[in-house]
Amino acid sequence: MLKLQGLGVLVTRPDQQAMPLCRLLAAEGAVCFRLPAIDIKPSSEQRVLSARLGPLDGFDLIVFVSANAVRFGAHLLAQRRDLELAAVGLATARALNQAGYRVAIVPEGRADSEGLLAHPRLQHLAGKRVLLVKGIGGREHLASELEARGAGVVTAEVYERHAARPDAALLAATEEALVSGQIQVITATSAEVGLNLLAMAGAPWRAALARAHWLVASARIAAMLQEHGVAAPMLTAATAEDHDLVAALLAWRASASGA
Repeated sequence: MLKLQGLGVLVTRPDQQAMPLCRLLAAEGAVCFRLPAIDIKPSSEQRVLSARLGPLDGFDLIVFVSANAVRFGAHLLAQRRDLELAAVGLATARALNQAGYRVAIVPEGRADSEGLLAHPRLQHLAGKRVLLVKGIGGREHLASELEARGAGVVTAEVYERHAARPDAALLAATEEALVSGQIQVITATSAEVGLNLLAMAGAPWRAALARAHWLVASARIAAMLQEHGVAAPMLTAATAEDHDLVAALLAWRASASGA
């Protein structure tokens, strides 16, 4: 029997990012339900970014904060292969590699700002200019810490996040699957995703959301959701990478079954 046989998992990633995770889950026997809780779009600043930033060789380091930053911001590199690039996590590094760029700095052991900031090459940045390719809003910790270490930080906000607005039929089908117990695990790879899901949930969902296990990508996300009233059990993956999310479910399922 497959290790996740019959386990219902609600995948809340944007449509373009959901399918790889669904394929991995299905390969282990899980049943996937898809409900995008966030929508990613190019920022309105895209048209003027290149002119505003000027020549990129004026930067000592260019940091991409996510795979979405690569998706919407790799064009800024203009096919130049001589730039020093950093990535917040392996998924971001892989996206840059697939776009044809070599990544010099990737955090070890974790895929977040704290992991990147722990890298030896980012400890002494006095006089360095750093370009941070990111989305509008989000955490400011990376930029503020780089500045505290002496770097001059310029941001390029290449995408923006919006709460998804699924149609009524998809919402009704998700509600039915939750209330009937077909969904036992809810994914939330960011606090924003989890909070958007809570905001779109109707009253009948609330008890079902509390009964399910939530699969999150970090203890920080779990804490933020708990601060907003999510009392459900939390399963914490090592990173937001698809394979780490699946690994967390496999470990939980094995522990629950006594295997």
